[in-house]
Amino acid sequence: MEELLAQVTAKAEKWLGNSFDEKTRSEVKALMDKEDKSDLIDAFYKDLEFGTGGLRGVMGAGTNRMNIYTVGMATQGLANYLNRVFGSLKQISVVVGHDNRNNGRLFAETVADIFSANGIKVYLFDDLRPTPEVSFAIRYLKCQSGVNVTASHNPREYNGYKAYWDDGAQVLAPHDTAIIDEVSKVKVEDIRFKGNPALIEIIGESVDQAYLDAVQTVCINPALVKRNADLGIVYTPLHGCGRVIIPRSLAQWGFTNVNCVQEQMVPDGNFPTVVSPNPEYPEALTMALDLARRLNADVVMASDPDADRLGVACRNSKGDWVLLNGNQTSMIFLYYIITQYSILGKMTGKEFVVKTIVTTEVISRIAEKNNLEMFDCYTGFKWIAKVIADEMVKGKKYIGGGEESFGFLAEDFVRDKDAVSACSLMAEIAAWGKENGKTLFDILLDAYMEYGFSQESAISVVKPGKSGADEIRQMMEQFRANPPKSLAGLPVVLVKDFKLMKQTDGKGVVSALSMPEPSNVLQYFTSEGDKVSIRPSGTEPKIKFYFEAKGVMASPDSFDDSKTKALHKIELIRKDLGV
Repeated sequence: MEELLAQVTAKAEKWLGNSFDEKTRSEVKALMDKEDKSDLIDAFYKDLEFGTGGLRGVMGAGTNRMNIYTVGMATQGLANYLNRVFGSLKQISVVVGHDNRNNGRLFAETVADIFSANGIKVYLFDDLRPTPEVSFAIRYLKCQSGVNVTASHNPREYNGYKAYWDDGAQVLAPHDTAIIDEVSKVKVEDIRFKGNPALIEIIGESVDQAYLDAVQTVCINPALVKRNADLGIVYTPLHGCGRVIIPRSLAQWGFTNVNCVQEQMVPDGNFPTVVSPNPEYPEALTMALDLARRLNADVVMASDPDADRLGVACRNSKGDWVLLNGNQTSMIFLYYIITQYSILGKMTGKEFVVKTIVTTEVISRIAEKNNLEMFDCYTGFKWIAKVIADEMVKGKKYIGGGEESFGFLAEDFVRDKDAVSACSLMAEIAAWGKENGKTLFDILLDAYMEYGFSQESAISVVKPGKSGADEIRQMMEQFRANPPKSLAGLPVVLVKDFKLMKQTDGKGVVSALSMPEPSNVLQYFTSEGDKVSIRPSGTEPKIKFYFEAKGVMASPDSFDDSKTKALHKIELIRKDLGV
């Protein structure tokens, strides 16, 4: 401990030098003066890692914090790499945006200044904008890269930095590791903070409208929307940037009865009306559900702060409002898209869908039964974007892809999950249901009856700080070295280890896994088709467990019973794993 404290103190003392502003120096000095050194250690025990998706961390002074210096080093490294790779271009350009988080505008303007100081033209959004619009703008403006300053759905103390390449997707090989190497070389004194205003162009409405026009092309059945224009919609952006564009998108599609939660239409990085701005949590939709009950609405939708994730609530068979999980919303999207494409004669035989390996296997069954090609990829939409890019050049047609963490993409002009198009398309699906006397929940039950029932659940074990990171590593090593022989009394018939790129069946036969690269993920499958996935988060100090329990649903009326039995099975699996 004394050795670690000495190392941390030495790093912190460098932040008292003239390369740092007075506010930062004062904050570091306060950390050093505290008797309890835990905050100092957490702020300096490591450098905030520029990973394949960029940066994410708690805001504050320190090498392990989000501040203008860690953001600056990341941007200087990215600028150096862009100038090296695209040096033959007359003018390299990038898009820069931000969401509603505290320091969002400061960080975005800092990023813009650094890029411009390095001779790179910057298209800087005039105010907060959704992550998917930044992805769209990169391709629309023919840029080579882009950055959105956002920590997505993380708690209020976080901010982050998502880096994109010229295809509008988050950076992948070979550029990802090359950028990381470039960033690692940068010292604070190397950062060119003094911007060139002549290379910074403020953008806004013209890109907004181009994006909205593109999103409108996602509408499958405009006549259906027109007939059900008065669908009762309640929407909340949870204080985030969905407020800028989602109500406009719904209106442009033709929906006239959109009711926003006004208290949460106010952009605020402190998220004063929610404990966490995450639409995966029922609590986040409390105010929206209250409004829906007062208005007798048909559907409730919420987007996270950077408007790439969509949460949906609807009435169940008893008339109670329930929050759908991300697996269920992905199922509903694909069920509707495939049904409508078939009715309208749009199926050509070249369509494909994508899901992540931790997302429900019911989607595999949907694809199989409809003779669609389906691709499994790693968690994170950058992998879905890679499949889209790889397969579309072969002449195939992408019709949808989703992940369990409330992300869905229904188009190819954005290369990240998109709550704007997802929200608009989900409203169309709700209108389809209403016209046929059904709620979204009824549509979900129809999908279960046709393709089979499963129940999903997930838990995250949070382990903050250096000791937590060490504990997470030990947990993964233990699970890897000692995979379970049975779960919930059922034999484990398949173990997949994506770090070692191999799978082992119940007879001990080992074969290779075909994935783009290794990843620290483990999966166990039982004889009944249940699935457990274990992975450390790439952006947060936690290890995540994903459970999927297969079950039998004899009729729509037996949903509750099937769910209860499946959740009981998941509880038994959790006990077997000790989590």
